[in-house]
Amino acid sequence: MDYLKSVVPSQLIAERGSNLVVINPGSANIRIGLASQDAPFNVPHCIARYTNQVPKRNVQDQMLNSQVTTAQHMERERAYDVIASLLKIPFLDEEVANSSFPRKMGRVDGHGMHNGKKDTVFSWTDVHERDPTSPVAVESSSSKDVNHEPLDQRVDTDSKELTSSIIKYRQFICGEDALKISPSEPYCLHRPIRRGHLNISQHYPTQQVLEDLHAIWDWILIEKLHIPHSERNFYSAILVVPETFDNREIKEMLTIVLRDLRFGSAVVHQEGLAAVFGNGLSSACVVNVGSQVTTVICIEDGVALPATAKTLPFGGEDLSRCLLWTQRHHQTWPPICTDILSKPVDLLMLNRLKESYCEIREGEVDAVAVVHSYEEGTPPSSHKTRLTALNVPPMGLFFPMLLVPDVYPPPPRAWFHDYEDMLEETWQTEYSKRPDVPDNVYPGVNVNYPMWDSYPVYATKPKKEEKVGLAEAITSSILLTGRIDLQRKLFLSIQLVGGVALTRGLIPAMEERVLHAIPSNEAIDTVEVLQSRINPSFVSWKGGAIIGVLDFGRDAWIHREDWINSGIFTGSGRKYKDSYYLQAQAMCYMNS
Repeated sequence: MDYLKSVVPSQLIAERGSNLVVINPGSANIRIGLASQDAPFNVPHCIARYTNQVPKRNVQDQMLNSQVTTAQHMERERAYDVIASLLKIPFLDEEVANSSFPRKMGRVDGHGMHNGKKDTVFSWTDVHERDPTSPVAVESSSSKDVNHEPLDQRVDTDSKELTSSIIKYRQFICGEDALKISPSEPYCLHRPIRRGHLNISQHYPTQQVLEDLHAIWDWILIEKLHIPHSERNFYSAILVVPETFDNREIKEMLTIVLRDLRFGSAVVHQEGLAAVFGNGLSSACVVNVGSQVTTVICIEDGVALPATAKTLPFGGEDLSRCLLWTQRHHQTWPPICTDILSKPVDLLMLNRLKESYCEIREGEVDAVAVVHSYEEGTPPSSHKTRLTALNVPPMGLFFPMLLVPDVYPPPPRAWFHDYEDMLEETWQTEYSKRPDVPDNVYPGVNVNYPMWDSYPVYATKPKKEEKVGLAEAITSSILLTGRIDLQRKLFLSIQLVGGVALTRGLIPAMEERVLHAIPSNEAIDTVEVLQSRINPSFVSWKGGAIIGVLDFGRDAWIHREDWINSGIFTGSGRKYKDSYYLQAQAMCYMNS
């Protein structure tokens, strides 16, 4: 301990971070890297597997449902008009005078250029394996690395090569390449995590979900981090899990990490707690706006307060879907087939457009952008168009009725019984007791393990999710702490993390709306959202790396043999009794 108090942070990272792999799994993306890295690899959390099934499914998922009822459509339109009134823009069905276009075009284009626009054109993924000794393969490999190779040329080449016995389909493709596979190819896309839970359904059984998680993580470890199977036992894993995961799901992930990926040891930390350490704080209300789920939880002195946890069933992808709906309603979207359910590349394009052009500010926000259409077997075609009402979609965070019900409905609970009920209360499970373990300690994933002391308790039957807005969720979460001194502190320490946190204008809008959401009888008159010290997209990953380095060797770590043989038997049940010390070390690390 004395050594830790005197060591230079960079030296500590060099000594301990080079063999610690930090894994932060999310619904749409997984952030993974060595603790010694400045930033993780951010990889789409999906895998496309070769299939010869007929008829072919493009996406292995829950039942796809994009139907919106008349009542839901009316609610969405009402939400749009409420937002339009706040932003001082025309209502949904009001005509916009053409004379205003030149003024807005010059202003918005100039405003957005310095932020950098992300390209929305993608090339179809090459799905074929080639014998590297083949003359055809050698010739094609030189052109395969070109980002924007004319697709019509490649289609012709591939059709000729298919007649050769040398050419085979790749058995699986991971990451962004999996999202860019042409719908005409014999592949089925799997997303093992959906809306903050394992994506189990009658169409996607538990065993397949777990195999896909293993395959994706193993591929990243080999291809990105260059850690072969033979060396895994020399590495330890830090699993930074979102608050949405239940105990059973975390247990399955630990089994993948320790048994299948063969790490020597592992530790689990909560995403919200890691986010606080990532920014060198000790207390904050952590608001994590992910791609598919938004979570809110309060942290006091390095300890999560489970009663304050809130989960909202929407995120950045819903804003992208709303962007498409808004443009189609205003007839600014080109007459192309954009289908985010059967063509994942379309959602990839919409996410890039949202990141580049959406913002929150008053007045009409339009921009000229290039939209691409992706049809089977043809190169992408470009369409220059004027996108309108670009400040409306991000306001859906505060008015979730604008985002309409999920296109991926949650599966009935009966579907979980094909393997094990993933929502069971694991602490109610009976375990056999070892004679060498004290009476108050039982082998279970959550027993005598520091993180579980403050982990949220989920009801056996999931509660119906309330579609409250983000401001109401934050206010409710902080007020649930029950102490006015802590409430005032947390209202001044709101930490916004996740990729959506980069949306221009979101922070002042959140401060204003949270302040208005506080009941008038509460003695609180100031709200502040803290500026993130590092990229909010991976602040939880960075916090996991910091905690892992500072806390390495403590009794929270699980060793591979113990997990496989007989579960966890950790020594002390204490929480981070050195929370202040750890926080100070994290602050020192951030400033070094």
